[in-house]
Amino acid sequence: MNEKFAKSLYESIVQENLDLYREDFEDTEIDSYTEEYWIKAIEFYNSLADEHRDILMKIIEQTMVDTISNVLGIIDGHVTQADDSIEPKLYLNSKDTEGELQDSFLEYVEDLG
Repeated sequence: MNEKFAKSLYESIVQENLDLYREDFEDTEIDSYTEEYWIKAIEFYNSLADEHRDILMKIIEQTMVDTISNVLGIIDGHVTQADDSIEPKLYLNSKDTEGELQDSFLEYVEDLG
């Protein structure tokens, strides 16, 4: 169950959002409604060679993977949080994940590599 959840997280968060980012960088037409931050981000992306655009996407992907891993680590109890009086617990289909979500997620990502 943990492995299925890990795969689902990767596909629905990392893959889908990477596709959206790439599409936004490549297809957004700048107009008077475009936020200044996004204008600068698109200009930066457009200034990169194709090879460097791929590197930027890998950086964004790794950032998402690290963030998901850290959140799962908090849920698993392996990563400390600012307020350690809160003890999160996640159940998948009413089954205890047994503190293995982070490991399952990172194993899935490693197997993709």
